[in-house]
Amino acid sequence: MSDPALRQVGAALCGQAALLAVLAAAPGLGPWGWTVGALYALSAVGLLVAAMRRHRRWSLGPADLVTLTRLVLIGGVTALVVDGGPAWALVTLAVPALALDLVDGLVARRTGTASAFGARFDMEADAFLILVLSVRVASFLGPWVLVIGAMRYLFGVASWAAPWLRGPLPPSRARKAVAAAQGIVLTAVASGVLPGSVSVGVVAVAAAALSWSFGRDVVGLWRERSHRTVPVGRS
Repeated sequence: MSDPALRQVGAALCGQAALLAVLAAAPGLGPWGWTVGALYALSAVGLLVAAMRRHRRWSLGPADLVTLTRLVLIGGVTALVVDGGPAWALVTLAVPALALDLVDGLVARRTGTASAFGARFDMEADAFLILVLSVRVASFLGPWVLVIGAMRYLFGVASWAAPWLRGPLPPSRARKAVAAAQGIVLTAVASGVLPGSVSVGVVAVAAAALSWSFGRDVVGLWRERSHRTVPVGRS
């Protein structure tokens, strides 16, 4: 890797360590949270480095650095979920992680640095944050909530058995809106401010919307499978 890339990923690891230290001092992060947070950081950076090499990226662009910041915040959320940390701490990290999802796309367009690498980086960060938040909400609403966090990964596994699922999808505002709503709904429910019945209702609606979105894409990919030439996946 180039020196700029090494400095960038090194800064991310230092930032993750600093965030875990703050969480240990404030809400009182325990050994499990520390361990999982550290493993998350090492795994995330390892996967990022591998992806950069695969895409021949020698440094991260402005929008990628925003996503890298999100990755650090998601590491804090992950540690809190594993450790059963307080809702206020989780929401404090999850809200900016969700808000920065809007920023990285804006930065990419303004700086002319949008790329397939950046889009995939952003998508994987989103997917993991939703997975972690669904684990937290499932701890008090029930395991059925995990379908929200698992759906992106089930789609990925299915694409290995059915390569036509890796085909390109047309841009869709509905798809983006439904995906963004998952994080907002799960964070709101995880905060504990909503009554139990309302929490169940909004999460059920979010899960139904996500199922519709994936189902629509699957049908579209099935119909267009014979015209596809370049597999790029769901974004």
